Amino acid sequence: MAHEVSPESYKDLVLFLATAGIVAPIFKRLKINPILGYLLAGVILGPFGLGRFIPYAPWLDYVTVDNPAEIAQLAEFGVVFLLFMIGLELSWERLRLMRRWVFGLGAIQVIGCSLGLGAGAMLLGQNPVAALTLGAALTLSSTAIAVPVLAERRRLHSEAGRATFSVLLFQDLAVAPILITLAILGRGHGSFQVKDLLALAPAALGLGAIVLVGRLALRPMLKSVAKAKSEEMFMAACLLVIIGAGLVSALSGLSMALGAFVAGILLAETEYRHEVEVKIEPFKGLLLSLFFVSLGIRLDLSLLAAQPVAILATAVGLMLLKTAVVFVAGLAMGLNRRAAIEAGLILAAGGEFAFVLLDKAIDAEVVSRPLGQAVLVSATLTMFLIPSLAALGGYLGRKSAPLPISETPPSTPREPDRVGPEPAGQVLVIGYGRVGKLVGDMLGRHDLPWIAVERDARLVEQGRRNGDRIYYGDASRLELLERCGLATAKAVVVTMDAFEVAEAVVAAARGARPDVPIVVRARDARHAARLYELGATDAVPETIEASLQLSEAVLVDIGVPMGLVIASIHERRDEYRKKLNRPDALGGRRRRLRDATLR
Repeated sequence: MAHEVSPESYKDLVLFLATAGIVAPIFKRLKINPILGYLLAGVILGPFGLGRFIPYAPWLDYVTVDNPAEIAQLAEFGVVFLLFMIGLELSWERLRLMRRWVFGLGAIQVIGCSLGLGAGAMLLGQNPVAALTLGAALTLSSTAIAVPVLAERRRLHSEAGRATFSVLLFQDLAVAPILITLAILGRGHGSFQVKDLLALAPAALGLGAIVLVGRLALRPMLKSVAKAKSEEMFMAACLLVIIGAGLVSALSGLSMALGAFVAGILLAETEYRHEVEVKIEPFKGLLLSLFFVSLGIRLDLSLLAAQPVAILATAVGLMLLKTAVVFVAGLAMGLNRRAAIEAGLILAAGGEFAFVLLDKAIDAEVVSRPLGQAVLVSATLTMFLIPSLAALGGYLGRKSAPLPISETPPSTPREPDRVGPEPAGQVLVIGYGRVGKLVGDMLGRHDLPWIAVERDARLVEQGRRNGDRIYYGDASRLELLERCGLATAKAVVVTMDAFEVAEAVVAAARGARPDVPIVVRARDARHAARLYELGATDAVPETIEASLQLSEAVLVDIGVPMGLVIASIHERRDEYRKKLNRPDALGGRRRRLRDATLR
């Protein structure tokens, strides 16, 4: 028997989906960061917004979130998926290059800000344990907001963006030790004992297990799923990797986000990286939106009205101190002044882990509930300002442009993230069957860099064993082409024999890159004409090419001079091309434009 459907059970979900469908388009049209829209929507829909007026207008209950705690629990997955996607853009080698910045600048920021903020809390009358708790909680910045804002402003490749990411990564690593330290201080003995040090062992074992299992089982599992050629199974495998790694990390005393980050790094070294990115991107975007809404829901405006001076002063002091510490530490580590001030402003606000630390501190009675709630309001207010702080930092650091890898000086943080496409200037080969392999071989003979995309997992594995740069995925989707470097590719060569898919690839690539040469394998003359209509620069019909090669062979064999044969073959090929690639076809217009540019 079917269960009775209760509309109230789905009200919060419907409210969120309505918010996601309405807020983002409106704010993007107004050219305002959608993050602000989600935060404001959370404030309005929460119990401290419209919820306060329900006694006077009961109908408001229909547009108010009833269970903020449940939404917050689900919203945490937004940060988990974000860290996973960041991990996909890294590698162990890049992490090794980042170690000076992660454990140098990151450690200075966490220790310096914790001590500075703790000292300020003690001056205001807090005991040492409470003061250190408040300092450690407010030291942590918001990865969930800072990274998307930097990506949107195209500052992740800048010197400041690299430094910012290094600090955020160290903060994520520091959460578990901070929680253990606060637990020890909360017990009152105030010093580390052997059993306290052993409390770190589960965290180390958890990370070790994630790395070991990931190294041994991740690629074989995805290979097996890819061979099944099931979109649903592949997506399920991706979600299993993220959530499984996150749960192992959480059970070890670390954050779920850190476990997902490590899983992303492990996947980044596989041929399935770009396909996983395409599959997970919608989940990340939706869950991050929910995360921002949940932050707004927790903002208690009544506390702001009751203690405006104290809360605003705390917010301002927090941002000034954190900016100053990062600025001075950045200069000491070798950042230029513009990059140091930009990184300081982006990291100035509070972060999502402040809620975790202060909630635990309040439950343990280390910090009083009224004080903890007021501090959380201050931290939330600063998080509202992150897009504005990033804009100000970007303005101040506009001359701190991203440097090519070869030009990056040793004193700057090198390539900690690479959110975006493959390196520029490569030829994108779609399809890695017999034709694709030969095209790749010819490109290699002319020292032209190339990467391939193939849907058959067996061919991908074979290409990887040969040392070729090949990724698994469905190239008919524009998102995957963009991940594989379409934006900066020198040319696109479509070699697959699935001709309907080839047409989809041509249409997607031409829509995104009107200027790029697109050369496509066609079945026959009719199919070639269709590809030209879709925007192919050159279409090579198999039947016509076979006929021309046969003609060339027989003419040479019966004694016609090779030069005349080659000339006549080229002349006939051009006649076919002009006949198929009509002047009014999109491919014809692209070809004329290219020829004019070459002249």
